[in-house]
Amino acid sequence: MTTTPYAPPPPPPGAPPVPAATPPPQKSGCLKWALIGCGVVIVLFAAFCAVLIIFVFGAIKHSEVYKGALRRVQDDPRVVAALGSPVEAGWIVSGNVHVENGNGNAEINFPVSGSKQKGKVHAVATVENSQWKYETLTVQPESGPLIDLNSPP
Repeated sequence: MTTTPYAPPPPPPGAPPVPAATPPPQKSGCLKWALIGCGVVIVLFAAFCAVLIIFVFGAIKHSEVYKGALRRVQDDPRVVAALGSPVEAGWIVSGNVHVENGNGNAEINFPVSGSKQKGKVHAVATVENSQWKYETLTVQPESGPLIDLNSPP
């Protein structure tokens, strides 16, 4: 006995033809690549901003006015008594330093902390002949009075 493969019966005369099954449309993937591209751009922009901020903070932290202010803050017995020992500088520094031909000015702010509490340093200084003079150098502890480092202890 021989078997023949099954074939569907032909449509009746006058009936519309049965359309062949069409495969689903292919997705191009453009949206996926656009999102990946936007994500890469955002990450690169954030990295650029982080590098810029680190560079600016680093430049101020390496300035003589910052180093001198920090040294005076760390050596002042009133600051050590208020904040606790050791007095350490925080990471973030804000302000500006402008020096040209041995003369200039600066205004900087930075956090400090000790074993007891934290505080904020504010310094305004001018430089003449490469010597910084602090017009204002204060430490404001989180709790307690303002400490003016330009007045004697």
